[in-house]
Amino acid sequence: MMIFGLICEDGHQFEGWFQDHGSLLDQMERGLVQCPVCGTTRVTQHLSTGGMLRRGGQGDGHQETQDFLRVLQQFIETRFEDVGPEFAKTALRIHYGVEEERNIRGTSTEEEDRLLREEGVPFLKVPLPVPQKGPGYN
Repeated sequence: MMIFGLICEDGHQFEGWFQDHGSLLDQMERGLVQCPVCGTTRVTQHLSTGGMLRRGGQGDGHQETQDFLRVLQQFIETRFEDVGPEFAKTALRIHYGVEEERNIRGTSTEEEDRLLREEGVPFLKVPLPVPQKGPGYN
């Protein structure tokens, strides 16, 4: 994963996680990158102190990244309904008004991801930290 610094037309700075630079450009072009402050999709990339997340890497900021991911995981687990492997089906039902709108989480296959994108269903894949063992970890 790569972290890119972004700024909206109103000057709000934020970061976004993307598979690679091509993914960032593709999502910006399709209007899928949105400012978390004002909601505009008119955003551009700017220089950032962000970086790359590598599996098992211990580079600069590794612990801070893991801590952030743990907080994010807790936020998602407490505020999103877990629909498990039914994520894509449930997301489509919500998108088309068959079910009430709500925050959901779960799993989906690459094929289901493609279908959701084709149908215009907004979703985000979030990398979660690998459980650690040893002193200081639960």
